[in-house]
Amino acid sequence: MNQPAYYARTGSPGREILTLLHPPYTMWHLSYVAMGAAIAPRLDWIYLAGTILAFLFGMGVGAHALDELHDRPLGTNLSRGTLITLAVGGISVAAGLAVAGSVVISPWVAAWGMAGVLLALGYPLEVPGWLHTDLGFGISWGAFPVLVGYWAQTQGLTMPAVALAAVATLISMTQRLLSTPARFVRRHTDQAGATFDLGTQREHWGQDRLLDTWERPLRMLAWAMALLALVLLSLHL
Repeated sequence: MNQPAYYARTGSPGREILTLLHPPYTMWHLSYVAMGAAIAPRLDWIYLAGTILAFLFGMGVGAHALDELHDRPLGTNLSRGTLITLAVGGISVAAGLAVAGSVVISPWVAAWGMAGVLLALGYPLEVPGWLHTDLGFGISWGAFPVLVGYWAQTQGLTMPAVALAAVATLISMTQRLLSTPARFVRRHTDQAGATFDLGTQREHWGQDRLLDTWERPLRMLAWAMALLALVLLSLHL
């Protein structure tokens, strides 16, 4: 039986909870928050930590637990009660951080927090439907964290921040375009392959090589986004 994702781990509740977080993609997503903050003229590391924690709990934990509760894409054995606890707990922590930010930074943090909660609920439940399109994914998981990361530092938006958000949207759409066929092969087929007619001979790719054409770029992009975020942050040291 195929693993539902290349990073999926089974055997214990702890390993399944770790899988539930989609570690490479959550790291990628949090990197956008850091990038948004890093292009601000001045960087408040405490504000950055709070913003990253809000996204980690709200989107990394809450939204992913809700997604698993909705239709079990990872096929974990985690109970319904565990998933509900993770979903409610993650989103509640994120909302609590937004409330704290509205006191410390600006009342407008509450508005950003509410938008984040709506995305954390709407994307896994596919309501409204456009959120589950390539563009909806790009905006939710790419543009939004960039803009929040930048706004938390400056309490405003600029054209460079909007431009970076557009870049993050396109990269996130690329992520989805690569991951969609890989998920299909892993989750909906028992075996897959491709045969290429080269004229005088044929070349066959087995399932592992086929998956590699999508998943190797995904692995590399995840680490590249994290490294880029660290490079940009290092400019403020």
